[in-house]
Amino acid sequence: MTRPLRIEYSGAVYHVTSRGNAQMDIFNDDGDRETFYDVLRSARNRFNIVVHAFCLMDNHFHLLVETPDANLSKFMRQLNGVYTQRYNHHYKRSGHLFQGRYKAILVQRALYLTELSRYIVLNPVRAGMVRAAKDWRWSSYRATAGLSAGVSWLTTDWLLSSFAKKRSQAVLLYRKFVSEGKGQQKPWINLSNQVYLGDDAFVKTIQEKIPDDDDLSEVTSAQKRKHVLTLDEYEREYSDRNVAISQAYASGGYSMKLIGEHFGLHYSWVSRVIKANNKM
Repeated sequence: MTRPLRIEYSGAVYHVTSRGNAQMDIFNDDGDRETFYDVLRSARNRFNIVVHAFCLMDNHFHLLVETPDANLSKFMRQLNGVYTQRYNHHYKRSGHLFQGRYKAILVQRALYLTELSRYIVLNPVRAGMVRAAKDWRWSSYRATAGLSAGVSWLTTDWLLSSFAKKRSQAVLLYRKFVSEGKGQQKPWINLSNQVYLGDDAFVKTIQEKIPDDDDLSEVTSAQKRKHVLTLDEYEREYSDRNVAISQAYASGGYSMKLIGEHFGLHYSWVSRVIKANNKM
């Protein structure tokens, strides 16, 4: 299977996830999580990374980071590599700790940074590990919500400023925003080309940043497609609506939500149509 293309540029914002090999736990206790914090702090300082949100689960972690110096891959190599070394030394083991490469999604800050920050800190709640985000120590929620001492390597100002100008008011609004998010739909329904979370203009801008001589062995088939029809054109070209939907999604140019809005369907129904057509 081809690997997702790594797109790096100054000021890029990413949602990053990395999972344990064969679904194994990468954090066995609080000591492991403290070790990860130490490695994350060091890597963040070394590579000038801005951390907007994070959450450590048992077998994976989430990060919402910004790269002023266009160096996500170097940062993640340091983070996962050093943590693996420390984990293996502590447990007297060898070999891979993480499952392949990390997954990174490029995020349009203005549209999705706040929504993703909420999605990330609610992971333990959705997993049934705690009743509320404030009950999980190992995420950015408590520091952002003013419920614990600030974390030196966590940046909260930009996120809070999107709620209010005064910190005290912003913190209250942030808490309310997170508390209302448990039942919200996942942001991934708006994902395009497997790596972009943003509107069409954002996707176009990012694609223009890809060098013409980039290594295409790392580009998925969806990302290689250059010519994308309008949704009206897909509808006219294919008499079968379900085929039109599947072709539009396969083009990599549209999210399930956008396709659903065009055809008057809920995105969950669009997902069923696509899965059914892929089995044919």
